[in-house]
Amino acid sequence: MSNETETRPFRVDMPDEAIADLRRRIAATRWPSKELVADRSQGVQLATLRELARYWATDYDWRACEAKLNALPQFKTEIDGVDIHFIHVKSRHENALPLIVTHGWPGSIIELLGVIGPLTDPAARGGSAEDAFDLVLPSLPGYGFSSEPADVGWNVGRVAEAWAELMHRLGYTRYVAQGGDVGAAVTDAMGRQAPAGLLGIHMNLLLAGLAGGYPSAEPSGEERAALDAIATFRTSGNGYLIEQDTRPQTIGYALLDSPVAQAAWMLDHDTDSYYKISRAFLDGQPSGHLTRDRIVDNITLYWLTGTGASAARSYWENTRAAALAAGQARPEVKLPVGFTTFPGEILRAPRSWAEKSYPNLVYFNEVDKGGHFAAWEEPQLFATEIRAAFRSLR
Repeated sequence: MSNETETRPFRVDMPDEAIADLRRRIAATRWPSKELVADRSQGVQLATLRELARYWATDYDWRACEAKLNALPQFKTEIDGVDIHFIHVKSRHENALPLIVTHGWPGSIIELLGVIGPLTDPAARGGSAEDAFDLVLPSLPGYGFSSEPADVGWNVGRVAEAWAELMHRLGYTRYVAQGGDVGAAVTDAMGRQAPAGLLGIHMNLLLAGLAGGYPSAEPSGEERAALDAIATFRTSGNGYLIEQDTRPQTIGYALLDSPVAQAAWMLDHDTDSYYKISRAFLDGQPSGHLTRDRIVDNITLYWLTGTGASAARSYWENTRAAALAAGQARPEVKLPVGFTTFPGEILRAPRSWAEKSYPNLVYFNEVDKGGHFAAWEEPQLFATEIRAAFRSLR
């Protein structure tokens, strides 16, 4: 790790010209013809993206997002050659448990803003002060306000080491970790590395599921449904994954040149989230906190920071690391593990699979609403799950 340990306050202040240039580029978009099907099977639908672009260029206010971010304690610190951006909100309650939460792709710290209040001050929302957390929300290297890595090797294992260093620098000697999507991979790696002070982990995406799950001769109904979901994802839903795993630089040219191309790329993730986002723009029906403004906040963050390509490279890094480690046994996660499965996720992870992945599974729950962006869509429910998962570790 770097010897540089300074933690510096940070504020967001994007130039007016960058915002004006964004609007000019949206207006200059060269649009394809309409898709030839009535669903998303050919990709992001023209009507959805046209309405998003119209709203983005005419009604959307990035400065409101800046103000929301700047109302929070934000910092940067250099770790292992990368300037890491993070939000650090301390609870007003004594003995709050420190918690580091890692976002994923195509999300960012934007998807986690709604959980700050419920996690740091549960008493203000009808909960117990004993369930409060001190919250650390870092931006992944190459995402948003964190700088781009200048060398290869920034896979989730290296990020996990950086997060342990970050918590150490903040003076935390005991803490827990949570993540979904790429954040789940980082949190899983933290559990396997078991740095000093880490008490337990919680995730809301089962990595073993995306890797194929645990097929058996006589799968249960839940296991069969999960296997079917994996098959659907692999045959019709993982185009972005293949491209970012293998050729991130190629897609990066479009992501840095055209805001509409970047928006389309980010929307084309999972079926449940896509249709929820589409309804928010076309029908004015947001799903929970997955509103038009919050969706465009997230896309604009990537655009104004120019991190579409560097974020995509993180997938290549993880694929490369997995190939280099092929055939090697990974350390077991011996720490307590919590897991929540949300119904709109790419797959609903069966408890049997979670137990095979994490023999020390101490908390498992399947909730009745929410999807891949559960923290974003249902922040109160998401916070409730985190509090329940870590309650025994306080």
